[in-house]
Amino acid sequence: MNSNILSQNFTLKAIIKYTLPTSLMVLFMSSYMIIDGIFVSNLVGEDALSAVNVIIPALSVILALGMMFGTGGVAIIGRFMGQNKYEKARGFLTALYIIGGIIGVIFTILGYVFSDNIISALGANETLLPYAQDYYMSLLPFLIPTIFQVFVQTFFVTAGKPGLGFAVCVAGGVTNMVLDYVLIAPNLFDLGIAGAGLATGIGSSVPGLFGVLYFMFNRKGNLYFTKPLFNVKIIVKSMYNGMSEMVSNLSMAITTMMFNIIMLDLIGTSGVAAISVILYIQMFQMAIYMGYSFGIAPILSYKYGEQNHEQLAKVIKTSFKIISILSVIVVVLSWVFADLAISVFISPESETFALAKEGLMIFSIAYLFMGINVFVSAMFTSLSNGKVSATLAICRTLIFTVVSLLVFPRLFDVTGVWIAIPVAEAITLILSIYFYKKNKSVYHY
Repeated sequence: MNSNILSQNFTLKAIIKYTLPTSLMVLFMSSYMIIDGIFVSNLVGEDALSAVNVIIPALSVILALGMMFGTGGVAIIGRFMGQNKYEKARGFLTALYIIGGIIGVIFTILGYVFSDNIISALGANETLLPYAQDYYMSLLPFLIPTIFQVFVQTFFVTAGKPGLGFAVCVAGGVTNMVLDYVLIAPNLFDLGIAGAGLATGIGSSVPGLFGVLYFMFNRKGNLYFTKPLFNVKIIVKSMYNGMSEMVSNLSMAITTMMFNIIMLDLIGTSGVAAISVILYIQMFQMAIYMGYSFGIAPILSYKYGEQNHEQLAKVIKTSFKIISILSVIVVVLSWVFADLAISVFISPESETFALAKEGLMIFSIAYLFMGINVFVSAMFTSLSNGKVSATLAICRTLIFTVVSLLVFPRLFDVTGVWIAIPVAEAITLILSIYFYKKNKSVYHY
């Protein structure tokens, strides 16, 4: 058996080397939706961009389930590996892929049967409805590979192959980019917004299906498919561990719907286009924090599993320093390159451009707090403390954000929409610090 890379003593250099491929991988994964937005906005129009944002919450539900089993499962698989229980690790990996496939089948069927009800519930008005229907139906056949794509983000890192995971995600991203143009462009296939959905689905399928084939046929590494370990207690534990990531994605769906409904009410479809651009930019910024958290998670789980408290403490403290530096850089870059980032989606001559820029300059303050909040939640997931992780996720992405969106727009109109997320993230940071300090004596970090 190959030596396990997770057993090494991690220095700052080793942490960066190990987590960088995963961070880049998640950035490429997030690029699928962002690229759709860029091509749709430029080749179809602002209303079509708004329609994509209307449908995103539906896709977030399936991503949420994938995240729950992926991140929750990694904590258990990593701990099994740290305890030298590799057969259990492989069996549980196999079981998670089977469960993911079953979930994909069920949601695909439900998605077709209740398509009209779902699109209506997402808030599409008469203007956006035709675009929303086309985009939704083009994405629906790809729910199974979308779940498997999420698994690639987590399980390849745990298998000690973050570089390979990054490479296949790049392949998926390039596929998506090329197909976006080929399928949407009027001088080529001219499929409009439906082409964007197909491009995203096919792009997601590249890493998703590669992951299945890799674990099926590669027998040289530490992880591959074997007889599935269907242990109800372990499955429930993984779901519990990954609850925070599921809640985060589901909450994102809810808050995106709220943003859309509020902006439609305050401004109209141009308001939805403006918030769509800001949320696309946030998707990229968020991917930086999520990518690092995914990359570091197997290390934390492994060190926790082998009870190496010294290394666990060092990796966590180093991670706080890295995230803090990244947070400042992200905010500064958001301000400096605001015009450039927005112009990728919307023409500077459009009234929506000025609206989006005004919002981004305020919204970006949230990135100062967001990175630490994401990392602390992921850290507790890695330590198999689903209760704290889920509490943080629910407070951050549901309670604090929803309350902010209900209160501040009523007080400050559109400005209230922009300040809702920074306020929610700042309050969550206080809670993150509280849980971190409270559990120091439990995990000896």
